[in-house]
Amino acid sequence: MKAVIQRVMNSDVQIDGETVGKIGKGLMVLLGVMDGDTKSDADKLVKKIPNLRIFEDENGKMNLSCLDAGGEILVVSQFTLCADCSHGRRPSFIKSAPPEEANALYEYFVAELKSAGISRVETGKFGADMKVSLINDGPVTIILDSEELK
Repeated sequence: MKAVIQRVMNSDVQIDGETVGKIGKGLMVLLGVMDGDTKSDADKLVKKIPNLRIFEDENGKMNLSCLDAGGEILVVSQFTLCADCSHGRRPSFIKSAPPEEANALYEYFVAELKSAGISRVETGKFGADMKVSLINDGPVTIILDSEELK
């Protein structure tokens, strides 16, 4: 499972001009589910993401987590994170999980984030054509792969 995490001032996701998810200060997470990913992969990311110390404390140092800072999280499914670009110029998405499995793990990930104590967790809609807007704070952008986490 892959996640691109961006510290944001605010972020929203729209489908057909309608806002379906919106947060203020917090994290915007693009989540890609790979073929073979399990709840264990989601659990690793849920354990890591809310606790990453990437928010500034009173001294301007990145010492606070999203939980410490009272941040919110917007999660958007992003199968293109699973792209294989090793051959040719057209990405292959064969490494992404089948849609039903990916959606189940995406929903599990979101539910577990909510259980982790984040004040507000918003989402896009799995499989939809979404327009995502954000104001990246910093910018701070971090890429996580569940296979690389302990």
